[in-house]
Amino acid sequence: MTSDAASARPDPTAEVVDLCRDLLRIDTTNTGDNDTSVGERRAAEYVAEKLAEVGVESVLHESAPGRANVVARIPGTDPSRGALLVHGHLDVVPADADEWSVHPFSGELRDGYLWGRGAIDMKDFDAMVLAVVRHWQRTGVRPPRDIVLAYTADEEAGSEYGARFLVENHRDLFDDCTEAIGEVGGFSYSVNDSQRLYLIETAEKGIDWLRLHAKGRPGHGSMMHDDNAVTALAEAVVRIGQHRFPVVVTDTVRAFLTEVSDVLGIELDPDDPETAIAKLGPIANIIGATIRNTANPTRLSAGYKDNVIPGRATATIDCRSLPGQSELLERQLRELVGPDIAIEYLQRQPALETTFDGDLVEAMSAALRAEDPGARPVPYMLSGGTDAKAFSQLGIRCFGFAPLRLPADLNFSALFHGIDERVPVDGLQFGVRVLDRFLRTC
Repeated sequence: MTSDAASARPDPTAEVVDLCRDLLRIDTTNTGDNDTSVGERRAAEYVAEKLAEVGVESVLHESAPGRANVVARIPGTDPSRGALLVHGHLDVVPADADEWSVHPFSGELRDGYLWGRGAIDMKDFDAMVLAVVRHWQRTGVRPPRDIVLAYTADEEAGSEYGARFLVENHRDLFDDCTEAIGEVGGFSYSVNDSQRLYLIETAEKGIDWLRLHAKGRPGHGSMMHDDNAVTALAEAVVRIGQHRFPVVVTDTVRAFLTEVSDVLGIELDPDDPETAIAKLGPIANIIGATIRNTANPTRLSAGYKDNVIPGRATATIDCRSLPGQSELLERQLRELVGPDIAIEYLQRQPALETTFDGDLVEAMSAALRAEDPGARPVPYMLSGGTDAKAFSQLGIRCFGFAPLRLPADLNFSALFHGIDERVPVDGLQFGVRVLDRFLRTC
């Protein structure tokens, strides 16, 4: 290879910005309804095209019209080893352009950030992986083990048309995968100018989305009425919304808080973890939600005319359970709503938890420290859920590792599903360097 040819190769840390920008400009809004969700196939075709440009063959698996997933395999040097699954979703939650400082699908570069819906959830990681793989293919790099790439649809609405579809219908693609990385982990939390914690996800809460149903006697809105479905439902919703479930400190959360207490020089009281969590600033919301089960009302529906008391009323509740506590949460909810309110589960996916050890964890930690000498990798639990729930059903050990070095003053957790979602360009490029090191050694 001549020096001129080598210099003509795109730098992956520069190319990642263009790749991420392109993805952000593809509106892949997932409304939870096939008729109104858009863009996933277009994004999947973009990924397949970028892989094909450097000689990587991929296959599109469409679960429903427009709901497309991309899977590819990068051969490693040791076929006897189990493969590593690297997965990221292409869909995003809706965004109201009127609420944003920039158009949410503009992919605008401003003030050192790349702005757009999906910038950190999770087209940044999708682009990082593409940049690394394209660089490898141009330079002849082969990883030590096979790497299976999966770009999925529908993660934001429960993965039915994405990861769960692949697991149920194309599980042979993942038969030899023993471990996986995806969102949300590997991001930094600045302790001071010289030290940063990097939170690697080893656990995530379960998804327990449910709908409450109240029944009553229909009637005229002008009459006295003591059997009103709306009233019964509203009372149940208030009891759930105002309830605080008991604190339970899992192994993962205890390990995280121990590390935090050591770094911050504070004493950890196992009976009062909230005191330590309160000192974490922007990430306190994420961590605070992992010490108890949670249940938040999100939608209400009742009635068909202003002067008619309806016979039915419903409410949607977004519940998240700690590992091993889904059935306990159901019992707690039934006590709260009472015997006259029916509970229907819309999604019920188990919580996950693995240990913070092994060669893969060592490789993650080494890659982070090589790019940031002030890095201190720590385990943590994600308060939300990811496609890992589906892939773990195949016996794959799943981690959240989408590395980003973040500005100390950035409220990272508020950007997830929030307005003005954006990713720092230098953080995006840091992630490419870390992933390149990690995937070469894992």
